[in-house]
Amino acid sequence: MKVLLDANALMMPAQFQIDIFDELRMLLGSFEPMVLSGVLQELAGLSRAKGRDGAAARCGLTLGEKCTIFPSGELESVSIDAQVIEYATRNSCLVVTNDRRIREALFARGIGVISLRKQKKLEILRR
Repeated sequence: MKVLLDANALMMPAQFQIDIFDELRMLLGSFEPMVLSGVLQELAGLSRAKGRDGAAARCGLTLGEKCTIFPSGELESVSIDAQVIEYATRNSCLVVTNDRRIREALFARGIGVISLRKQKKLEILRR
């Protein structure tokens, strides 16, 4: 099963001390982690910041490089969030995100979302 991770999903391990890949394995069994190249570019920009957010973005970049990277240039959408929604809709894959706007847009399209619950565990959400 393909699972698309957005920027805040890749930052979760540093922010909440969870192993996102282990959590996904427990939740789904086998899965293929995917990330858009635009998400990695967003994390690269955030990684220049000092403090917790910069450290979380640097951790997210490292994790993102372990995923299958899909080139964002092949998508029509301009914003990274819209690209995540577009890719997930086209490929019917689950998306890991805590972003409420992305989550609601995916629910409206019938796409499942995996989100952090109580800052400790991942759970699958469908509406």
